[in-house]
Amino acid sequence: MAGLKNYLFQFLTEERKEKFEKVVKYRTRHMTVVLEDIYQPHNASAVVRSCDCFGVQDLHIIENDNQYRINPQVTMGSTKWVDIHQYNEKENNTIDCLRALKAQGYKIVATSPHKDDCNLEELPVDEKFALVFGTELTGISDLVKQEADVFMKIPMYGFTESFNISVSAALCLHHLSSKIHQSEAPWELTAQEQEDVLIDWARKTVHNGDLLVEEFGKREE
Repeated sequence: MAGLKNYLFQFLTEERKEKFEKVVKYRTRHMTVVLEDIYQPHNASAVVRSCDCFGVQDLHIIENDNQYRINPQVTMGSTKWVDIHQYNEKENNTIDCLRALKAQGYKIVATSPHKDDCNLEELPVDEKFALVFGTELTGISDLVKQEADVFMKIPMYGFTESFNISVSAALCLHHLSSKIHQSEAPWELTAQEQEDVLIDWARKTVHNGDLLVEEFGKREE
């Protein structure tokens, strides 16, 4: 795969290559984000952008009743840098997503203002965890509540019950990404994961990237 990365990188500017190499060092799969049935495109799009800004490489989208849509004016191109995993082919996509994450070693952290397990500042980050945010009006589903390992809430001191979903995600990612970076948890991507991400970024960036990857594959056969 190193050969493919070097092949694609020759089509990038030196400035872009340096940026890629710098950014990938701060990417993580130690923390991931799950959105369940978000129906407002600007909210889902804002979360994609926050994931990129705070170095979260994977975003998981559960589509039971609402189809995932993005607003390009909000994402500002961040969909090129974040790996988006959509769950929309099963009768129960919530269970499909959460159990897949558990199989990968993730602790399911359900965000809810109505549960008292811990506040944002108290959430431990020594283990891999997935932050689950529910739909705009009703929050996380009963299925998420059943599957959750921990419930987390953001401390609030006003009359309003909760933040907008995109604001909640940004607040959580800001605090937890900083906490992860200061911890001793193995939060960085492995060398192979970094290589794979760099290839994917280059493929999405260079002109006719998919064709170049196909051409390289034929040359290597």
